Amino acid sequence: MVNSWRAQQAAREIRAGAVIAYPTEAVWGLGCDPWDEDAVYRLLAIKSRSVDKGLILIADNIRQFDFLFEDFPQTWLDKMAATWPGPNTWLVPHRDLLPEWITGQHDSVAVRVSDHPLVRELCALVGPIVSTSANPQGKAPARTRLRVEQYFRGQVDYVMGGALGGRRSPSVIRDLRSGEVIRP
Repeated sequence: MVNSWRAQQAAREIRAGAVIAYPTEAVWGLGCDPWDEDAVYRLLAIKSRSVDKGLILIADNIRQFDFLFEDFPQTWLDKMAATWPGPNTWLVPHRDLLPEWITGQHDSVAVRVSDHPLVRELCALVGPIVSTSANPQGKAPARTRLRVEQYFRGQVDYVMGGALGGRRSPSVIRDLRSGEVIRP
């Protein structure tokens, strides 16, 4: 995969501790390195979002989540693999392998393998990243770069160029253990 200059620049920013805005399949997202506690807490403050809620992690491919999926039943792995890459987010047990600033007060974490080309390029360079909709708590998710800038002028370190994918609504969220749909 040849990485675009956009993905390369966003990767440099993330590695330096930045909170970035980037286009996803349906809405603009905010992201950062999930292992960078300071960056995650800045992202949460920018959104006015409680750490207790937890965050979604997105990746380029299912192998980027291998550290979480070790010892998962094959049926679980097959279920996720059949829906990825694509608009399906799964709540999976985290077994305390992730910090509480990612998991919140939950025994599961939300994970997705994106099918957006720029997101996949970025994650191929840096590994899984935080993905949360680009909006202050209680406001509609940004669907344009202009709305991102209106919401977060001077607060986000880097706004990645590019266009949204063709979807109209955010990903479906399902619980892997129960199969329950959490967000249609």
